Amino acid sequence: MAVPASEPLGVTLTAGGVNVAVFSRHATKIEFCLFNGKSETRFALTQRLGDVWFDHVEGVKAGARYGLRAYGPYEPERGHRFNPNKLLIDPYARALEGDLTLHETMFGYDRASPDRDLSFSMTDSAPFVAKCLVTETPETAVRPSRVAWDRTVLYEAHVRGLTKLYDKVPEAERGRISGLSNPQIIAHFQSLGINTLELMPLSASLDERHLAPLGLTNYWGYNHVAFFTPTPRLSSGWSEVAQTTRRLHESGIETLVDVVYNHTGEGDALGPTVCFRGLDNASYYRLLPDNPRFYIDDMGCGNCLALDRPWNVRLVMDSLRAWAKWGGVQGFRFDLAPALGRLANGFDAAAPLMSAILQDPVLQDMKLIVEPWDIGPGGYQLGQFPAAWGEWNDKYRDTMRDFWRGSATLSEFATRLCGSQDFFSHKRPSRSVNFITAHDGFTLADLVAFEHKHNEANGEQNRDGSNENRSWNHGVEGPTADEGVLAARLRDQRNLLATLMLSRGTPMLSQGAEFGQGQGGNNNAYAQDNAISWANWQKADAILLAYTQNLIKLRLDLAEFIVDAFVQGDEVRWFTFAGAPLGEDQWHRSNEPGVVMVLTQGAKQVALCFNRSDIAHDLCLPAAHHGLWRMNFSTQAEDGIDVDHLVPSAIAARCVCVFKTY
Repeated sequence: MAVPASEPLGVTLTAGGVNVAVFSRHATKIEFCLFNGKSETRFALTQRLGDVWFDHVEGVKAGARYGLRAYGPYEPERGHRFNPNKLLIDPYARALEGDLTLHETMFGYDRASPDRDLSFSMTDSAPFVAKCLVTETPETAVRPSRVAWDRTVLYEAHVRGLTKLYDKVPEAERGRISGLSNPQIIAHFQSLGINTLELMPLSASLDERHLAPLGLTNYWGYNHVAFFTPTPRLSSGWSEVAQTTRRLHESGIETLVDVVYNHTGEGDALGPTVCFRGLDNASYYRLLPDNPRFYIDDMGCGNCLALDRPWNVRLVMDSLRAWAKWGGVQGFRFDLAPALGRLANGFDAAAPLMSAILQDPVLQDMKLIVEPWDIGPGGYQLGQFPAAWGEWNDKYRDTMRDFWRGSATLSEFATRLCGSQDFFSHKRPSRSVNFITAHDGFTLADLVAFEHKHNEANGEQNRDGSNENRSWNHGVEGPTADEGVLAARLRDQRNLLATLMLSRGTPMLSQGAEFGQGQGGNNNAYAQDNAISWANWQKADAILLAYTQNLIKLRLDLAEFIVDAFVQGDEVRWFTFAGAPLGEDQWHRSNEPGVVMVLTQGAKQVALCFNRSDIAHDLCLPAAHHGLWRMNFSTQAEDGIDVDHLVPSAIAARCVCVFKTY
């Protein structure tokens, strides 16, 4: 008979059964519950070491269905919400039987009396819909990142949305993680020049409780409740994840996964009890000190995990290593990342969790990217994360949008174009993850077609989503048959893409930006698991796609100029369209039509011309140091390729041009 062990946490197969180990500081008893059909057999964990309850259960085999029950005080006023009638997910479960689905008995509110707390009723014995599954330990599939930061071109994608409508992908793979490694999809990435995928969340998650009555589900998947479980909505499990990342890796494409540790899908005090809340609410979550019935909500999602506590640090670290070791991913993007470093006295980049990641031998050399803001105190931390980590740069996004709609100064524009040294001086420009659009907000096509959000399909009377979009519609809101308006919108998409790819920093394309994907003006499509959000390959703009391919190739060709270092000396000079050095007063005006940026590397030079005005301007480039200027690229051309031995005498309205010396 096997000897029970307190490590590892979770349920681990042995020669004769399973070892079960569960953390709970405040529980008085933990039960391991096995299911055979509708029958349930409960085994109390008889051993305890510190805060870990553990035991060995004989005869359990792979594929067995199980859950946990936790006994202890039900005292919400003290932060304790134990209820053994609630079947709970094992926080370390590696697989679940079916999708996570809320049912009426799991809701923490009464529809007739929404202030009445039903979530912890001791008479509620209805089991949770999804059971955990006992599995073998997945095979190790660690793969080092081999794409250098200064050569990285990111592509943010949703596993389901990217392939769901793509008829060149077999139907069984559409909307699944395996679809990402289909040869047609890999060929698309390679033809674009994409070498790093940033995938939206893959862990098992719950829908918000208001969505089911609306006939909606959470498409984005940012409500995790099982950090070690690839969501059944997108994959069959760890083997499918590992096989997909292996095929991508062999094709020269690395995989990063968006992870969410700042909150869980259990939501606020009226949310369902499915895992952490039932196992030890007061240990897992940050509660209001003066009223621990309720949760601190620095995320706007109902709760916050207490990531400064040792067992939560352990949970996150074990989860990250699982995705690296079992899934073969090569990096992570951390959602609402100030939570990783939030202590009682504010944000600290040396907080326990962040320090643990920095020294971990599996994680420290991976590509790590953060979303450096949340809505809590001190929640904006752009540029404050460890030097090796990348950060989503929303200042870049906002400035570049403002530049093309005519409200950013040339100084602001130049700072972002050159790598945002004002925020990243202690890093390299490559750690500024530059983007114009992402999953949250307008798509690129919608950014230049809508001045206002149109989120009616979300069922919240268009109240959700940001009202600060920095967008423009060229005189018509939304769809139009006006060819002039459509041409202007395409031109500005090309301008925004060109600005992104010609900037120092790491560029990130959002899914579908390369071929004109729109969402009908919905800037918060988190609940639209349908044609609103899915990539529409049938309507893909082939010319815009060819343009984007040419543009990314241009960026790589200009690597000696778009370097991973901040501007020094005369490496960069700035001119007006007339060829005069830019005056001090011109830097700080937002009504300047544009600017010419001349970069010099030895005997070679490149001139980047940005005209944001609605009229053409005479153009006189400064004398080249060696050779003659020659146009190399222009957004005036639909595919971007505009090679001319003669320098034009004018730069077209709303245009980006690239000149090289020969």
